[in-house]
Amino acid sequence: MTQPRQFVIEADGGSRGNPGPAGYGAVVIDPVTGETLAEAAEYIGVATNNVAEYKGLIAGLKAAKALVPDASAEGALQVRVRMDSKLVVEQMSGRWKIKHPDMKPLAAEAARILPASAVTYEWIPREKNKHADRLANEAMDAGKRGKQWEPSASTAALDLPPVSGPPGDAAAGAAKARAAMSTHRETAATPQVGWGAADLGAPATFVLLRHGETALTPEKRFSGSGGSDPELSAAGRHQAERVAESLAARGTIQEIISSPLRRCRETAATVGARLGLPVQIEDGLRETDFGAWEGLTFAEVRERYGPDLDAWLASTRTPPTGGGESFAEVARRVSAARDRLTTRHAGRTVLLVTHVTPIKTLARLALGAPPESLFRMELSAASLSAVAYYADGKASLRLLNDTSHLR
Repeated sequence: MTQPRQFVIEADGGSRGNPGPAGYGAVVIDPVTGETLAEAAEYIGVATNNVAEYKGLIAGLKAAKALVPDASAEGALQVRVRMDSKLVVEQMSGRWKIKHPDMKPLAAEAARILPASAVTYEWIPREKNKHADRLANEAMDAGKRGKQWEPSASTAALDLPPVSGPPGDAAAGAAKARAAMSTHRETAATPQVGWGAADLGAPATFVLLRHGETALTPEKRFSGSGGSDPELSAAGRHQAERVAESLAARGTIQEIISSPLRRCRETAATVGARLGLPVQIEDGLRETDFGAWEGLTFAEVRERYGPDLDAWLASTRTPPTGGGESFAEVARRVSAARDRLTTRHAGRTVLLVTHVTPIKTLARLALGAPPESLFRMELSAASLSAVAYYADGKASLRLLNDTSHLR
């Protein structure tokens, strides 16, 4: 049986005057990867807060429905709506009666968009609804200028968590930019919140090590989890020794976790022997299964499976020929592993020995970058990257593709 697509909708609305100039915002999110799948916002003229909130809900439900062609079919879609409007959540959940004449038609419209069994409602505090709140405020800002909200001008996804200190100069610059941006934006009910001094505790820091070379690496052949599981080459073993020396000199690694594939286990064992640490195995860190493309070069795949390759390059939801994994499937697997490991290793520095796709995926998700960014990152054999994960679930990319230890 096909599993239903699952989305989270966060929606909000506001009115500067209640009634007054009003707007709404809604965002559709992948609950596994945290990706923003769709956004909607609109200035609606003079209205109340509650009307704007209902219109935000309607826009979010419509955006989710548009992402799934058969969304109206029973079992095709499951949506969790999160809003900071107690009124809308309780009324749409059926626990409160809808008495106001302005609310009844809006609630009825929202109820018609998807089957009742496909939608659940959850109240969240306003500080957890920042993305939708920002969209609503952007819509009201646009209305004040006599215009409508434009997606290209949105900064709703830029909100970052408060941290105990900036993880690097680039982050500090980002914090200043966001602070400057927030000073000239009006808000409906609460001030903009940027990075503050709240102490979230020591993050779980994952140092991401791509395994050393195999015989397939310099030939740039597809080498995933569905192929021959090659061992490290002589060059790869040398790379593992060099990275072990570098990590020993730094002295920060507390645990080592590896993909189950041989090239990673061998790399991890070399580092573990140098650091005096055992190697744990995490299946979620394995490389993509490239199906029929395993062992082939890009040119060979182009020659044999051209249309399939074009489709794969065009969408991260398309698997390789022969039943391999799509990058979207890998993202869900890697995200689940990330969540398990961040919970288990909070406040510790852990070396994850893994592969190109899992490392790129963790970097992409940390940045909130779109799926196609996977094709725009370079990761060398035995390179180091690092991501810090804070107590509120947010992440900070601290390093990407460092190969200085190999020079």
